[in-house]
Amino acid sequence: MRRRLTFHRLGRVPYGPTHALQQALVDARSRGAVGDTVLLLEHEPVVTLGRGARAGHVLLSREALAARGIELHETGRGGDVTYHGPGQLVVYPIVDLSPDRRDVRRYVRDLEEAMIRVAARWGVRAERIAGLNGAWVLARSPGESDRKIGAVGVRISRWITMHGLAFNVTTALDAFRLIVPCGIRDRGVTSLAQETGTEPDMRDVQDAFVEVLAELFEAEIEVRDGPPALPATGGVPPAAGAEVVEAPGIEPGSEAAPHRPLRA
Repeated sequence: MRRRLTFHRLGRVPYGPTHALQQALVDARSRGAVGDTVLLLEHEPVVTLGRGARAGHVLLSREALAARGIELHETGRGGDVTYHGPGQLVVYPIVDLSPDRRDVRRYVRDLEEAMIRVAARWGVRAERIAGLNGAWVLARSPGESDRKIGAVGVRISRWITMHGLAFNVTTALDAFRLIVPCGIRDRGVTSLAQETGTEPDMRDVQDAFVEVLAELFEAEIEVRDGPPALPATGGVPPAAGAEVVEAPGIEPGSEAAPHRPLRA
């Protein structure tokens, strides 16, 4: 029986309520109250702090960020510090990997492969770098540095996925100068617009991800505008004792860490 993925286009949304929506969907999916769901969105400007965040990697105070219209949030994901904002496509799959896809490394590689294939549709060659997560445009000439076009990081509880990938489409890259993205100083970030010299349409990029993820997951698809309907009960974190697997979370420039089991 083929999987069915239901994609929801949310538009531009703040980080906090969207994180709460993910948690509610994870709970509902674990109870079988909803099917496999994928959220497609952009975030309002926000700096997020992962479990491994260092204070020195945020280069402005909370007040200074707020004066620029940028929120600051602590999260439960792995990794260090990142920026999300308009022009960056964020894809949050809330998917049950059971019974046939219970392989964390395969899942992470599938998300990386999705970004690589989408970049290729715009003529951009993205690749993996050993030891680092995400999709990278490698330096081709002296004076260039490798540039991250998209990141992938996941949290998996009882084989239900949370978080996902972030892909820079027309992102204002100057915003990354407000932080040390995941503590990596010797590599840069880039976007589809930066690499092509064009302004790709966000909806076209969303459509490309829908098609590529359907291929990778061998799934039937449905695409809807607006958030998914939730059952009456939901929105709780994993139960105590539930196995959780984390990887650095949705952050261009993040350094990949081993997928390590943690206790909720």
